[in-house]
Amino acid sequence: MGSIIFNFYVDNFGTDHILWFFYIVNLILSVIAYKLGFARQLPLLKSIIVYTLLAIGVIVITLFSLVKYPMTETLIIISIVLGIYRFRLHRERKND
Repeated sequence: MGSIIFNFYVDNFGTDHILWFFYIVNLILSVIAYKLGFARQLPLLKSIIVYTLLAIGVIVITLFSLVKYPMTETLIIISIVLGIYRFRLHRERKND
């Protein structure tokens, strides 16, 4: 079966720059998931360290994406669920 996004990218764009495409997409989605679900206000140096480690960790996720595991799709779902949660939490706090 494989990854839907992987198959779409290969069918439409070939394998040129596939590593960078998945790395950037996974990094963006990971940052969104981190900000929506786990981020707290941190000092600048600690934020730099956290995002640097996140960027290094996304390399592993990218490698899994390249062997057709649905990592990118999972990050999309995580971002949507956390976005809905944050929206409902904000709306509930606004009503109180």
